Parts: sequence; structure tokens; C-alpha cells
Amino acid sequence: MEILIKVLIGFVAALHLYFMWFEMFAWTTRGRKVFRSFPSELFEPTKPLAANQGLYNGFLAAGLLWTYFISDPNWSNNVALFFLSCVAIAGIYGAISADKKIFFVQALPALITIVLILL
Repeated sequence: MEILIKVLIGFVAALHLYFMWFEMFAWTTRGRKVFRSFPSELFEPTKPLAANQGLYNGFLAAGLLWTYFISDPNWSNNVALFFLSCVAIAGIYGAISADKKIFFVQALPALITIVLILL
């Protein structure tokens, strides 16, 4: 079970590293292909906002990766629970406010990992 939890934490961290890259460095290029309903002329003016959001995703990934370097299992679990909870809350909010797919991509993996840690 511990290996599965570590793999899931890594998966969630990798997702957020991808989100960070996407929002900070590919917003005006790849973003146009991913968010087709977003007006094309708004990508350039919203680039700083997307980069800021990407930075926060990087912080979430860093916090999750930090858990791999904490030797005390209880402390590692508590840090993981905190960052996974942040991810889950952000995913739930995103699903409510932007697109329901966000729940499945972001919140659900975090919630599954939280449940496994608490079992």
C-alpha cells in the first residue's frame, strides 16, 4: 500500500509540474490548442495571470515531492495530506467554477490518495 501511495503522490506531483510548465511557458502556444473556446486574442494579455497560476502549481508539486525526502512516516503523511488537500480543494473549485473535467483530472487522484493514506 505504501508503494501505491508513493506512486500516486508522484503522479499528482507530475500533473502539477505539467500544469506549471503549460501555464508558465506554453500558455500562448499550446494553450490556444487546448482551450479552443477561449478567445484567441486573450492569450497574450492573460499570460502573466497564467504564469502566476502555474507558479502555484509548481509549489504544490514541490510540496508533494518534498514528502519523498521526509524520513519520519507520520510527518511525511501529514505533509502529503496537506498538499493533497490543497490540490483536491483547487480541483473541486475548478470543477465548480470552470470545467467539470477538472474534478477528474485534478481532484479525484488527490482524493483517492488521501483516502489511501488515511486507511
